[in-house]
Amino acid sequence: MKRSQVIAGIDIGTSKTATVITTVDENEMLSIIGVAQSVSRGVRKGQIVDIEEATSTVVKSLEAAERMAGYQVQSAFISVGGTHISSQNSHGVVAVAEPSKEISEHDVSRVIEAAKAISLASARQIIHVLPRFYTVDSQEGIKDPIGMSGVRLEVDTHLVTGGMTSLKNIEKCVTNVGIDSEGFVFNGLASAESVLTETEKELGVVLLDVGAGTTDIAVYVEGALSYSSVLPIGARNVTNDLAIGLRISLESAEKLKLFLSKQKKIITRPASEDDKNKSDKKHRPMQDLEEIDVSSLNLPEGIRTVSKKTIVEGIIRPRLNELFSLISAEIKKSGFAGVVPSGIVLTGGGAQTAGIQEAARRTIALPFRIGTPHDVRGVTDEIVAPSYATAIGLVKYGMQMEPKETGSMMKLSSFISGSPLKGTARKLIDLAKSLLP
Repeated sequence: MKRSQVIAGIDIGTSKTATVITTVDENEMLSIIGVAQSVSRGVRKGQIVDIEEATSTVVKSLEAAERMAGYQVQSAFISVGGTHISSQNSHGVVAVAEPSKEISEHDVSRVIEAAKAISLASARQIIHVLPRFYTVDSQEGIKDPIGMSGVRLEVDTHLVTGGMTSLKNIEKCVTNVGIDSEGFVFNGLASAESVLTETEKELGVVLLDVGAGTTDIAVYVEGALSYSSVLPIGARNVTNDLAIGLRISLESAEKLKLFLSKQKKIITRPASEDDKNKSDKKHRPMQDLEEIDVSSLNLPEGIRTVSKKTIVEGIIRPRLNELFSLISAEIKKSGFAGVVPSGIVLTGGGAQTAGIQEAARRTIALPFRIGTPHDVRGVTDEIVAPSYATAIGLVKYGMQMEPKETGSMMKLSSFISGSPLKGTARKLIDLAKSLLP
């Protein structure tokens, strides 16, 4: 196995941190050889608020994935999210270096650098420069100008920027773990790589990655990312509402939410005879009084049944309606609301929230589907799910990049695995190897 064939991705989220280790064969097919997740600590709304706790979380996830894969990760692609993310479109123009010859890669690099020359606050940093289309001598809509003839080269790009402080905190966290960062990848872009089809991107589509603390929005038009943003609301808001509305702990509310999400069809039982008589008197429909059996959860509060009307319609639905109202306003703000015939693709852990499909239908007049990662092989039993869209997207994004030596991996050393000084020990070993003849 060649070193350059192994790619790793670490998704540092609000509720969980997931690590995926993959190999790439000669046909550019991904095979997952290691995957693990751990409950996130020190992360709030996609941003690190406690370096030590976040580092410990990444270490747990990384080591578990390494044990499964049998390889020691040297570097990985890291996800970036949070409300500090913003975007804008930019335009660049250059004269072709040798007009009598073809446009070269150097010309393309120059025009992209020209597009990066924008006024940017000192506290912000460019994460991605994504070409939307090129223009050669007034001929628009060109995807790849290399090899074409022309004297004037233009490019329209989409720039994704992030807060420098947040990015430095993520980089410090990764450095403390003892691995190198191959690059930061915006959550929405990573998820799009794993769940969207090329046809959807070409026709125009909106990707919604609903996480625990934030919702990432990525709008694709004519095959290119044209708008991206992050909303400070996610599935954890539903959990908080359940905890307050039912007067239970956050842990119990999360269990209840996951229980409802996993039910293909909610199992209910009719209300008691007394309730039936009351309902007859009040002329209320019977289905409003149906109760959901949650006794299997063994909640410490002793709750065994909950009212379907109260929990689904009274608590979850209003919060989801609020979420999709904000999403609808953001799509209109982008200016691309009328050019996304493929509709909406929902992904992320929050995409499995009970009632989310009905909320989307009520609020946004666009077709939609739940997106899961595709075109992956190997250990896929647990991770072909919306909650792993970003983690798998990271390695898919990495597969498109040129392989680097830093992306290689080495066999696990038994005395390093599980050690609290993992990063320091690895650096000492690498130094010793460099001194060997």
